[in-house]
Formats: sequence, C-alpha cells, structure tokens
Amino acid sequence: MANKQDKIPEVVFFHRKPRRVGNYSVEFIFDDVRTRLKDRINSRIVTSAFESSGFFKRLYNCLQAWYNQGQVNHITGDVNYLGLLLKRRRTIQTILDCVHLNSSGGLKYQILKMFWLVIPEKRSKFITAISEATKQEILRHHKCDPNKIVVIPVAISPRFKAYHKIFNKECPVILQIGTAPNKNIPKLIEAIKGLRCVLNIVGKQNEEYELLLKKYNIDYVYEWGLSDAEMIKRYEQADIISLISTYEGFGMPILEGQAVGRPVITSNILSMPEVAGSAAVLVNPNDTNDIKSGLEKIISDDNFRADLISAGYENIKRFDPDTIAQMYLELYKKI
Repeated sequence: MANKQDKIPEVVFFHRKPRRVGNYSVEFIFDDVRTRLKDRINSRIVTSAFESSGFFKRLYNCLQAWYNQGQVNHITGDVNYLGLLLKRRRTIQTILDCVHLNSSGGLKYQILKMFWLVIPEKRSKFITAISEATKQEILRHHKCDPNKIVVIPVAISPRFKAYHKIFNKECPVILQIGTAPNKNIPKLIEAIKGLRCVLNIVGKQNEEYELLLKKYNIDYVYEWGLSDAEMIKRYEQADIISLISTYEGFGMPILEGQAVGRPVITSNILSMPEVAGSAAVLVNPNDTNDIKSGLEKIISDDNFRADLISAGYENIKRFDPDTIAQMYLELYKKI
C-alpha cells in the first residue's frame, strides 16, 4: 500500500536570478504559496545562476533547469525560456505579462515571441496567467488552446491590514508606486496641477518627472529602496492610492491600497478593472481631465470615498492567499 508521503507531489520552483535593482514581487508570491502548501507538497527552489541576459548565460540557465527538474516543474515567470529542455508533460509556465512583446516590432518581436511565448507554450502542460487580461494578451500574440491557459490571480499579502486614518481633505497624500514609463507619471502630474496635495513617489528618481513637478509647483516626496515594513507604512500614511498605468499585467497596488483601507484611482484598461472590481475610480489614463475629475471626486465626496473603501475590503476577499494556493495545488495534482 502506498503511504501518504507517496501522494504528495514534488514541485520544483524555477526562479529568475534577482537583478541588482528592480521589483521582485514574483518571488514573494510563490514563497507564500509554498508556505501555505508546506504540508501538501514537497518543494525545491532552483534560482537561475545568471541574470536573464545574453545567449550563453541563458543557455547555462536552461541546462541548470534541465539537471534539476522534478516531478512537477513550475517556471514562475520572467524566465519563460527555461522550459526549453524540461519534460513538457511535467512543466507549468507562469506568464506575468506580454509587455516586451507589446513594445517590440520586426525581428526583435519575432525572437521575443519565439523564446518568451511560442516555445514556452509548446514545452509546457499548462500555462498560468495572473489575470484574464494577460490570458487574452497571450492568445492575441500566439494562437494556442485557450483551455491550456489557467487564470490564477495574485494573492493579497496578509501583511497589508486595515489601518484607520482620518482623510486629509486639505492636502491629501497621493501614493504612486513605481516610476517605469508604463506608470504614466507625467499624466498624473499634469492632472494634479492646481490641486493642493503631496505626491509621494516610490521608485527611481527621474529628472523629467522632477522638472514637471517643479514646473507645476507640486509638493512631492521621492523615495527608493524601502523595506517591506516601510512600504506598508507608506500605504498607511497615504490618503489616496494612484495606479493610472498605461499597462499592467495585474496591478498589486490596487489590492494593497484596498486592504489598508485607502481609496484607489486606477485605469479603465487591461487588467486593472478586473483587479479593482467596483471598488476603485476607473479613469482613462490618457485623459488628464478624467484623472483630475476622479481625484477631485475622491477628495470632495465623503460618502463616495467611504463607499469605495468599504467596497475595497469586500473586493480583496477574491484574492485570499489560501484560495490562490489551493488553485496551484489542484494544478500540481493534475500534473
């Protein structure tokens, strides 16, 4: 008779090598999944020896993955090409977004599509996408069986908890996470000119943004390299969370803001409405007047703001960590 241990799947999690600067949220996502499934899977972590750059470094990473493959192989994102040498029927790919494909063309697009989408799809049993919007993007770039793509959203970390704060109507703090081009900060800056507020930007400093902030005489704070505890504190200190991006594969600041109890303004495109539900102000990220109107309604309308916050607490229940972990477990069992 097989013992109980025989029924526990062995899952090897393949992670990218962290870059010296950047956002490593994917590692936190699957660290939480492993913690919640610790009694239901036997897990190993394989971190790529090299950053994802250059042919020979990527080839070495592929060989390392091949040597370390197990009963279930889960490539957790941003190193999709690792599946090249793995056993197809035992491999799961998590695809976070298609941002590099969307911003490329010609030969570069064809190469990226081949190694970040086509080959990974052919060399895996299942693909997980972190949002329905990401799933549809994958299918737009590469026609494959849609049933092969399973949408498993990102769980909200239990570290983000409700924190009461009296809303500062006279000079609200608007928290902006990230400074990459897709974060659409110039439009946000233009939208808040004339509003009495403080823009708290967490991300690498950008001279263009600072010149705009000074041009419009906007009070601002720039911060970079915050710890997890400091990051949570910024949410607690904020009055409004802004994520008016032109592109997001998911949009974690939406959920993090809702979990802390802050009104959120976000874009009405791609994954952001899907993540926000009915618990955020949705605006056209290319229309500064629409962004400004959304911010002014949050600031001026106390009842509307309170309803947003209440709806936010309900919305995050859809992203319960135990539920998300169980969705991954069911997929591992299918393998």
